[in-house]
Amino acid sequence: MSASHEMAEEAVPLRLSQASAAKLAAAWTKLGGSASVPLSGEELVLAGRLREETAAANRNNVTRTEAYRQVYFRTPELHWALLAHTVSRNGGWNMTDLQGEWLPRLLRSDQREDVFLFLERANAYIFQDAYPQLLLYERSKRLGRSLFHLLPALGVSAFMQPVWRLFWRDRDPVPLTVALIVNEQHYIEERVVQHSYFRDKVLHTLFFGLQSLLQLNGVIMPYGAGRGQGAGGSPLRLAGLIMERFERLEERIEFGKRLYAVLFGIPRVREGVCRFAAAAPHTGSRADYAPDLFARVRRLPPGRPYAERLLGGRLKPGAEPLYSPELGAAWSDRPFPAPEPGDWFRSAEGVAPYFRKLPLPRQFEITNEYGLMLNKIELAVLAAQRRD
Repeated sequence: MSASHEMAEEAVPLRLSQASAAKLAAAWTKLGGSASVPLSGEELVLAGRLREETAAANRNNVTRTEAYRQVYFRTPELHWALLAHTVSRNGGWNMTDLQGEWLPRLLRSDQREDVFLFLERANAYIFQDAYPQLLLYERSKRLGRSLFHLLPALGVSAFMQPVWRLFWRDRDPVPLTVALIVNEQHYIEERVVQHSYFRDKVLHTLFFGLQSLLQLNGVIMPYGAGRGQGAGGSPLRLAGLIMERFERLEERIEFGKRLYAVLFGIPRVREGVCRFAAAAPHTGSRADYAPDLFARVRRLPPGRPYAERLLGGRLKPGAEPLYSPELGAAWSDRPFPAPEPGDWFRSAEGVAPYFRKLPLPRQFEITNEYGLMLNKIELAVLAAQRRD
């Protein structure tokens, strides 16, 4: 709490313009009668090329995360690209945890497979919808003219068309980022979160109720890299937030907004995250940010009984690092079915409340909290081992 307060004193709070929100609400109200614009052959070719580029980068979590990173460093006005890169890193870490040191001792292989498919499907669908939007902006910027009339040809919700047009005029990244958060969570709501298979196999099962053990309900942002990473071997420091109810659409959106307020409203966090993103390529292993605590290669036989290794969120003297594999060693690339067609957007009234405020959380420095969470997972493993 003290560290959060100290950094909050340096905050440059993000401003969500109510004038922009009013313009967007008016534009969304008029969407019902809008007709699609006919595209030229050249424009159809461009739309096809953007879809191909997206498909090539949508191979797995590592390729997606790197694609977001490259977009942000090319076009830093696209705040959402850095936010997506950060969240996607966490998605990759959650995926590899399923094959890492602890979770194979807590979950059956079929349970881990279902959770992986849930994470992978959400990660892939968001990328398929959002990444061509980012590419289209880059093409528009390169050509010096708006190409956002191509959004329907890319399967993007009508909700995003006035948002991109407003951003093209005003270049205010805040309403654009909030809109992309709203869009991405609506996009996966019916296609993934409420899908009958994932609802029955993942969201409504006992083990998903233990979200904190799976680390699925939080996002961490390394802003002080552990030894061996970043500039000067600075100690590991983590910012981030914990979500209470993942299954609720409104909570996921507000969580994304709060995370954005921290990432771009706290200079020390943004600068540290950017240093980490530039210095540590994403592999899916938690050794990317904590190489003293995690190892990409298993040091001990997998069938060996687990012995306590942590004390206060750190390794005990002489203890072996926790196994955290890279994504390629944990999971093969999985082709995913084409998302169901259709536009989630229904009315301006349903989305306008998300554009009223962008609060900065009171507490977001979670280095110690993260260490306690690791201790809890280890205790769960030890308890399960004694029970068996």
